[in-house]
Amino acid sequence: MTFQQVTEPYDVLVIGGSGVDTTVQVGALPVPAVDAYPVPPIREGAGHTGTGVALGCAALGLTTGFVDFIGDDHQGTLVRERLAGTGVDFRPLISPHGTRRAVNLVSPDGRRMSFYDARDPLDLRMPPEHYLPALRRARHVHLSITHFARFLYDDIEALGIPVSTDLHDWDGLAGHHRDFALRSDLVFLSTAGAGERIGPVMREILREGRAEVVIATAGAGGAYLLTPDDRTPRHVPAAVPPGPVVDSNGAGDAFTSGFLYGRRAGLDLEECARLGAVAGAYACTSPGTHTALADPEMLRPLTPAVDEPPIEALPGPPDAEVSHAVT
Repeated sequence: MTFQQVTEPYDVLVIGGSGVDTTVQVGALPVPAVDAYPVPPIREGAGHTGTGVALGCAALGLTTGFVDFIGDDHQGTLVRERLAGTGVDFRPLISPHGTRRAVNLVSPDGRRMSFYDARDPLDLRMPPEHYLPALRRARHVHLSITHFARFLYDDIEALGIPVSTDLHDWDGLAGHHRDFALRSDLVFLSTAGAGERIGPVMREILREGRAEVVIATAGAGGAYLLTPDDRTPRHVPAAVPPGPVVDSNGAGDAFTSGFLYGRRAGLDLEECARLGAVAGAYACTSPGTHTALADPEMLRPLTPAVDEPPIEALPGPPDAEVSHAVT
């Protein structure tokens, strides 16, 4: 397999997390338990977290690489076609197990429920000769939580490259996420998984791992930042979307892209989170996954929503029990 030769460094190299989404618009979540449920036309297209972060970073003008496995199948073709011409330097390997897939149910208010088909076997590994040349050109690496990606940490650390990851709805307990949580410099996650335990989970990541900041996104509730020097998490309000919210698929990936864009520009953490919130809000205004990508001009005109008072239970002392959910 040959690739177009790109010689400049990658601002961001995304590893893992490509796939195809089948999106089904439903009247409400949860869906009633019936034999047949009529829905509008079902859409299929490239999605998943790695694709979203790569597309979002490229749309913001960052030189972006993307390394992953896809299948020699229809879904793999959809991924290639979506990334073609976007500025993302996509360097896939063919997996005999096929391209990852998901079915996403989306309600009229934009909420979603995703059925994720990871399909990668636990023994799948990416050969160093494929990923090392890309790593050596990377200023920053973003690791999706696909299983094979965890085995790249030693090489990333040996090269001294900062690394981020998104734990999505980690509850703080599932073992699959722990390597990613404890070996990354920037850790993103959603408040949806840990619920009332999100504060202690954020503190555990900082205490047990190497992260310099943990960013917990809370949808319309904004986001929370916590560093080892913070006594309490800092709340960053959500941004006002420039149109109706129709689909939240990909909003978290857009947030990550906006944050990394700010990071590359040397902005402080709260400003990075503000840019992430704006990019995430914009992503919610279009049906489907990764169909509305913010560019640098789009990040400027959107204004923050009214700030919410901090959730007093969230900060707490280390290991404190949290009595209020962040949703």
